[in-house]
Amino acid sequence: MPSSVIRYFRYNPKTAVLKITFVTGRVYEYLSVPQEIYREMKEAFSKGQFFNKYIRDQFTFRILE
Repeated sequence: MPSSVIRYFRYNPKTAVLKITFVTGRVYEYLSVPQEIYREMKEAFSKGQFFNKYIRDQFTFRILE
């Protein structure tokens, strides 16, 4: 299902970085994200709800310009 909050996301298993681009255009990198979290996000019906429950406020992040 397309997300009304997240435009797209990708994961780098070598660095354990989850990069999320939001519909606002803001891009965040979440650090030290286990690959299982990424897999579960891919399978989640609501990417936004999954993000809010399991990623937001759970992992260190940086905002990319």
